[in-house]
Amino acid sequence: MKIIRYLVIVTIILIAFAIACKKETTPPPAVINKPTPYSIAIPKFFPTTLNIPADNPMTVEGIRLGRYLYYDGRISGKKDTLMSCSTCHQQQHAFMNGVGYAYGTTGMKTSHKMLPHVNLVFNSNGYLWTGEVVPSNPFYHTSGTYGGNIEDVVWIAMTDVPEFASDTLKPKAAIQSIPIYPPMFKAAFGSDVVTFKNIARAIAQFVRTLISSNSKFDRYLRGETQLTSSELNGYIDFDTEVADCFHCHGGPLFQSQAFANNGLDERFPDRGRAQVTSKDSDAGKFAVPSLRNVALTAPYMHDGRFASLEEVVAHYTSGVKRSATLDPNLAKHPDGGVPLSAADQRALAAFLRTLTEAQFVAEK
Repeated sequence: MKIIRYLVIVTIILIAFAIACKKETTPPPAVINKPTPYSIAIPKFFPTTLNIPADNPMTVEGIRLGRYLYYDGRISGKKDTLMSCSTCHQQQHAFMNGVGYAYGTTGMKTSHKMLPHVNLVFNSNGYLWTGEVVPSNPFYHTSGTYGGNIEDVVWIAMTDVPEFASDTLKPKAAIQSIPIYPPMFKAAFGSDVVTFKNIARAIAQFVRTLISSNSKFDRYLRGETQLTSSELNGYIDFDTEVADCFHCHGGPLFQSQAFANNGLDERFPDRGRAQVTSKDSDAGKFAVPSLRNVALTAPYMHDGRFASLEEVVAHYTSGVKRSATLDPNLAKHPDGGVPLSAADQRALAAFLRTLTEAQFVAEK
C-alpha cells in the first residue's frame, strides 16, 4: 500500500511539473497596438453630424498617414512625373489651385475647375460639382470602391485621365516600396501591406480634418474683433433681402449643400447636375460652394469664368440670365439680378473677404 501511495504521489508531482513546464514554454499572446481614436472638435454653431463612414473611423495614425500621402508626389506610381493631391489643392489657396482648371499627368484639362477641400466632413449631400459622389449612389457600391464618399473621390481622381490617369495598382506598388510607409500603414490599419483601399481611407481621414472656422467674421461673432463700416454693411446686405445671398450661402458653412442654377447661361453646354440625374429640371445646376476663404479661391464658378469677387458680385447684380431652371431666389428679382448700388457691391465684396482664415492656409 505504501508503494502504491508513493507511486500516486510521484505521478501527481510529475503531472504538475509537466503542466508547469507547459505554461512556462507557451509564448504570451501577441500585443496588438490599436490605432489611437481621433475626435473632431466641432466648431461652435457648426453642424453636429459628421460624414465619417463606419468602416473608416478617424485615428491619429490614419490622419498622419493621410497627410503624408496627400503631399507625396510619388503617389500616382508613375516614374516619369510627380503629382500629388496638393498639386491641385494647394493650402495657400484654401486647398484649391488658384488657376481654376487643372492639368494632370497627361496635360489634359479637367472638366470643371477645382473645388477647395474645406469642411467636407460636414457634407453629406454629394461631392464634386455635379454631386456625382453620394453615399446612396449604387455605381460606387458595385464598382468595388467605398460607398460614395471622400474615399471614392480619391479613387476618381487617381483613375481620371485629366487628373492622375493612373490606376489602383501603380500607387500601392509605389507606396509599398517606400520604406517609411509600410510601418505607417501597419500603425493605421493593422497591416504593413499597402492597399489602395487604405490609401484612399487615409487621405480621406486627413481631408476630413481640414476645417475652417476662425475667420475675421467668426471672431466678430465671438466679440473678439470689429468689422469696418463697409464690411458690416456688406454683412447686412448679405444676410438680408438686399443682396439675398443667405438663401444659398447662409449658415456657418456658408453653403446650402444644394445644387442650383445661378443664371450663368440661358442654354447649357454643360448640363451640370442633369448629367447625373438625367432630369431636365437639373440642367445648369451645380453644387453651391462654400464661401469660406472665397477671396483665396479665384477664379470663380464651375468653369472659372470670373477672375475676381467684384466680377462675381457684378454678375448677381446685372448679369443673371433667365432659364427654366433658374434658382427661385434669383428668379424673383428683376431681369439681370439683384439691384445693388456701386457702394453696396463694394461693401459685399469687403464682407466676403472677412471670411478668409489666415491660420487655415498657413503652413503647418
